[in-house]
Amino acid sequence: MPKIVDHEKQRKMIAEATWRVIMRDGLEKATVRNIAKETRISVGSLRHYFASQSELLAFSMQLVSERVKERMSALPFSGPPLEAVKRFLCELLPLTDETRKEMEVWLAFTQKALWDKELQPLSKQVYEELRSGIRLLLEALIRLGAVNPNVPIEMETERLYALIDGLAMHGIMQPHQLSSQEIEAVIDYHLRSIFYET
Repeated sequence: MPKIVDHEKQRKMIAEATWRVIMRDGLEKATVRNIAKETRISVGSLRHYFASQSELLAFSMQLVSERVKERMSALPFSGPPLEAVKRFLCELLPLTDETRKEMEVWLAFTQKALWDKELQPLSKQVYEELRSGIRLLLEALIRLGAVNPNVPIEMETERLYALIDGLAMHGIMQPHQLSSQEIEAVIDYHLRSIFYET
């Protein structure tokens, strides 16, 4: 009887192997051959699931994005609004082993997307989703009466977006200079500048 293979499960397993190769050896070593070796399947079998390295990398990055969204959607929006918002934003920062690995892979992908035209649409899409999510969050907080309604939404969206991006980069590139606690403290300090007193 032929073995039944779950196509999507196999693609996710290959994507996770891609993450391991990138984290261990760097993006330049994330070749189809090396990833096939990591997954213990043939290059031909891997090409059955992904026609090119760019397609494989794009799927790997979509999987990172999906996992972050799943975690964020599972978080309760309860308690003081400031604390709830901090919980959401911290999922975008390298504060745990899981989020650190995701961020390392994401930064490697972002670098490649600078010159790989096949990856640029996904990179742009994810960044636009993040920016849009921050704006919607701020608008909701103003409606709840938690944030000063005089805060300029466009400017604050860009400022908070840049802060998250910068903290993520510093957390990965300079972890000895910026601890998880310090990253959280910066987020807290910034949020308190736009929240009403809690």
